[in-house]
Amino acid sequence: MTWNFDLVEILKVSMVLFAVIDVIGSIPVIINLKETAGSIQPFKASWVSFLIMVVFLFVGQSILEIIGITVGDFAIAGSIVLFFIALEMILGVRIYRDQVSSTVSVVPLAFPLIAGTGTLTTLLSIRGEYSMTSILIAIVLNVIVVYLVLKYLGWVEKILGPGGIAIVKKIFGIIVLALAIKLFRKYTGL
Repeated sequence: MTWNFDLVEILKVSMVLFAVIDVIGSIPVIINLKETAGSIQPFKASWVSFLIMVVFLFVGQSILEIIGITVGDFAIAGSIVLFFIALEMILGVRIYRDQVSSTVSVVPLAFPLIAGTGTLTTLLSIRGEYSMTSILIAIVLNVIVVYLVLKYLGWVEKILGPGGIAIVKKIFGIIVLALAIKLFRKYTGL
């Protein structure tokens, strides 16, 4: 593995992951989880998310090959999931529903909310476009942002307010929708 440090590439990958993870757009969901479960553990949720992303980045393709799925198949499936996530963000509808468990910091917060199908698909898809160094640094940067948002959830909610959260959610919804279309076109040849 080559350790190329390209700041522009790191920023591109970081923004793509930031849009897909959408921790800011997920603030209402996270607040609801916190209210339902009583509390969340920011460090635990961030650490588990980081581990899931890094492990999947390195062995995800091998796991897919073992079960007979290509990266293209996974990327197309992921693009469809991203498409629905984007519709949720843009239209304000709820398509994906989770059960809340006593381990809310791991399930559903770390997985699938932070390191979900969209994030994992994105990681596999961008492996061919960007250096592993840029991807790893982008993961670290995004996990730091996730940790800070989770740690200071009440403060972030007050700063953005309901209107700010709605605007950020819509903007990142458009970005995720564009990413879904790009992935779909790339792997289907359309």
